Amino acid sequence: MPLPYYKWLDPRGLCVNMSMLPSPPPLPSHPRRWFPEFMELSQSRLRSQARLLALSLVVGLAAGLGAIVFHVVCDGVAYVALDRLVGYHPPHPPGESPLFSSALETFRPWMLLLVPTLGGLLSGWLIFRLAPEAEGHGTDAAIAAFHYGQGQIRPRVPIIKIVTSALTIGTGGSGGREGPISQIGAGFGSFLARIFRLPAEEGRIVMAAGMGAGVAALFHAPLAGALFAAEVLYSSADFEASVIVPAALASAVAYSMFGMVFGWTPLFHLPSDLVEAMTFHDPRQLLPYTLLAIGSVVLAMLYTRTFYGLTDLFRRWRCPRLLKPAVGALATGAFGLALYYFFRKDLRVLSVLSSGYGALQTAITTRGGQGAGDLLLVQLFLVVALGKTLATALTIGSGGSGGLFGPAMVIGGCGGGALGLLFHAAWPSLAPQPASFALIGMASFFSAAAKTPLSSLIIVSEMTGSYGLLLPTLWCCVLAFLLSDAQSLYHSQVASRFLSPVHQGGFVREALAGLRARELLTPLEALPVLRPETRFSRVVETLCQNGLQEVAVADPDGRYVGMVCLEEVLLASRMPYAESAILAEDLMRHDIPSVRAEDTLNDVLEVFTRCDRGVLPVVDGGSDGRVAGFVKRLDISKAYFQRLHGRPCMVSAVGNSTQPMPS
Repeated sequence: MPLPYYKWLDPRGLCVNMSMLPSPPPLPSHPRRWFPEFMELSQSRLRSQARLLALSLVVGLAAGLGAIVFHVVCDGVAYVALDRLVGYHPPHPPGESPLFSSALETFRPWMLLLVPTLGGLLSGWLIFRLAPEAEGHGTDAAIAAFHYGQGQIRPRVPIIKIVTSALTIGTGGSGGREGPISQIGAGFGSFLARIFRLPAEEGRIVMAAGMGAGVAALFHAPLAGALFAAEVLYSSADFEASVIVPAALASAVAYSMFGMVFGWTPLFHLPSDLVEAMTFHDPRQLLPYTLLAIGSVVLAMLYTRTFYGLTDLFRRWRCPRLLKPAVGALATGAFGLALYYFFRKDLRVLSVLSSGYGALQTAITTRGGQGAGDLLLVQLFLVVALGKTLATALTIGSGGSGGLFGPAMVIGGCGGGALGLLFHAAWPSLAPQPASFALIGMASFFSAAAKTPLSSLIIVSEMTGSYGLLLPTLWCCVLAFLLSDAQSLYHSQVASRFLSPVHQGGFVREALAGLRARELLTPLEALPVLRPETRFSRVVETLCQNGLQEVAVADPDGRYVGMVCLEEVLLASRMPYAESAILAEDLMRHDIPSVRAEDTLNDVLEVFTRCDRGVLPVVDGGSDGRVAGFVKRLDISKAYFQRLHGRPCMVSAVGNSTQPMPS
């Protein structure tokens, strides 16, 4: 006869525990109760998350301040190193005016060998002497801290990251500011979590919120910062949903702080007439945009493989670690200098150094239709896109400190701009505005390289202040994500939430929701129970005959009083008087609790985790606390796998074993 807890749903043998089904929503109350009910709901929702949301605001302030300091330090180093010493004035994005007036110094090309090398040497010394985890592009370290490090980042890392990244980028190394600011914001979040002694779960959320807040401030993209923090943790189309709301609050505060100091304009400027002309209104244009997505995938594969290939070479090279960033910076400077002379001293090719935003601004504002001028621009964009790929791999792969997002924007934008000019020359009606290909190329390239299609779409729109291309950008981002291979810019990403160490325990709890200890009860007759007066020899015999590592002890009335474990028995066996003088009450431990028959398996799992035993006694619900049976950790594992494969766990007819529902 079927149990009343289950109900058949279809002839395939699937069933559901009715106690697990949510109760129907209550009927609407009288309008006079709407406001009190609204206040009660708001208070209950905020009360449970008040500390987390408040700390999100604080981490937003810290990340905004960190972004301001990082921006000032970067500009200061670039002014001294590139502007005054080299005489090279790298173009700034229009949304960020230079903080220091450019000195009219004579350009000294040979200094491109010395200045980046010196910056790499200082950066490498600081990193490997003070904080080795500040090596590389930062975002990957923050992702690893979320999944594997309980959200813990040492307090010194944000400070070291500010200085070393400014030295790397400001002296001409090819790197972006996304990686450093991600690790800086995450470091502030981790610091606050440590101060307020947050649980590991909340600490990870605050750390991720700081990561998103830093990106939101420095790139003038608050919405993208919140989405980036939740999306970049996984290489699949998965989100860390618990991060979005705290990251949104932190991003809004950080962006507001940065905007009050440096203004509110988008990072890149687009003329109003060009924005209007680029508005999507012809579905036929999706054909060349599809080719752009395919090209972005190929370029992203080249970028990731070049970066990690050179990174592996530098790691295997037997050379002092603190010298490797200097060698990579020297190679980067030499590469930029070679391009400068090869292209007849055209300063525009030096966009392969530092941020490279000058070439990107040119790509997103080009209009085409200039004949030979367009061919020269195609050549320039391709050289910058491919050259930036190699220069970034040399700078960051050698151990320098910088991000991969900024170079990815330059590579994708210049690659898309070159393709847009070619399409404009071949199909003017399908590609009327080459600049639109540069904009969409930025988003689709990063979507393929970092596996972040939605945040790539939003961040490019916010960085440029242009939303007329949302549909083709979404099309290309999704296509690029689907067509990309498994290689990602961020090796610490995991494939999905199910595979993250953070959530593995949570999925077990979800699968076992609704089950109680009585449903996995092993009867009292199946396992022995000792009395407090049982002699030592009988205790040893009971453990050996039943192959147990622990056995419960109950008083003559059947009430649970403790547990005898194998460890204590082994220690006692070394005593010469054990056989005659030691009883079970001398060996039993009182710190191993019992569980009740009505306890959920979530509660039982917590007890198992806390005391690390294989068997726990189950007492009945009465006041006398008699031992009713036992629950085994192994039975919980079996129940989990049965639930995982769609076979709910049931109590058998005799009520003492775990049986799957018949299929």
